[in-house]
Amino acid sequence: MMSDLPKNFEEFSEARREAFIKIKELKEKGEKVVGAFCTYTPTELIYAAGAIPVGLCGMDEEPIQDAETHLPRNLCPLIKSSYGYAVTDSCPFFYFSDLIVGETTCDGKKKMYELLNDIKHTHVMHLPQGQNKEHAFNYWREEMLELKRVLEEKFDVEITDEKLRQSIVERNKERKAILEFFELGKLDPSPLSGYGTNTLMDSLGFQFSRETQYNKIVEKTKELKEIYEKELKGKKTNRPRILITGCPTGGVREKVIKRIEELGADIVAFENCGGPKEKKDLVDENIDPIDALARKYMNIGCSVMTPNPSRFEALDEMIDEYKIDGVIEVILQACHTFNVESYNVKRFVTKEKNKPYICIETDYSKSDTGQINTRLSAFIEMI
Repeated sequence: MMSDLPKNFEEFSEARREAFIKIKELKEKGEKVVGAFCTYTPTELIYAAGAIPVGLCGMDEEPIQDAETHLPRNLCPLIKSSYGYAVTDSCPFFYFSDLIVGETTCDGKKKMYELLNDIKHTHVMHLPQGQNKEHAFNYWREEMLELKRVLEEKFDVEITDEKLRQSIVERNKERKAILEFFELGKLDPSPLSGYGTNTLMDSLGFQFSRETQYNKIVEKTKELKEIYEKELKGKKTNRPRILITGCPTGGVREKVIKRIEELGADIVAFENCGGPKEKKDLVDENIDPIDALARKYMNIGCSVMTPNPSRFEALDEMIDEYKIDGVIEVILQACHTFNVESYNVKRFVTKEKNKPYICIETDYSKSDTGQINTRLSAFIEMI
């Protein structure tokens, strides 16, 4: 039986409260802050500019009603929650950000950024539509250079190649540590719950010291490896091993992620933005740093890309390496790219990998909790 990490959610809530205080203290000391939304954001450039990146994705239902005064109701809850916090001025991370960076990962976000720019300077990076053409790389490289220019002008700094290379080396080191943590899920039985994994990864965003963040994930990995060796190694469990794919799950952690494990399954892998997707490929440290960043970030397997072969390559590898028994795809309401792509995901999982698959489409409300419980219970029982 995997460790439940019962204090994890309390730790997460406390980490968030402490982060709100810490970000204010950092601003009072003159630190620069850049708010971001997505794994496509090249944090290496932000760090090289001497700034601190903070995540702005809304994970709560509370501000959605205020957002709907400007945004349509049938829009992604992550977009509405994020905008709601901005328009109500109720998120310290947004309030203390000197600059917002967004990417055109979907039409909803793209248009929301226009409204966001009326509140605070929002720089939008325009993603290419695909990954397999050379002019797509050249286009994205220009977007990297444009962000570099914006950061230099905003903060009156020069981002030298030396600074950028050092930032790349440090970020690669952090990626390796986080990837090692995720790979604990390959152990059977896994020493940590999917709920604990998901919560801990989100809580890392509340650590503004890179050294503290790095040490925390290294220590947690070491602790869980010791738990496995002393308490779990060699034991058998009949709990199905589940892979989560699809949209970010922070806003549905309680009613989906936690519930899956309460129903008797173990979530051991995440093939979504909260998993190793952005971490598995390092930035090349031996070529031009802008070229390296453009190559690395363009190859992230998101449904916004067409075609999107790298996502299916990742699913193929993870289903095998994590010994997956079933795949659950979580789609947030009105996320059209993931929703359309779910057809191919289902076909790939059930036909090519011969594994059970279910798609859960939901939002941040509690109105569908009963229906989700029924579907998840039947799926897990079937496995």
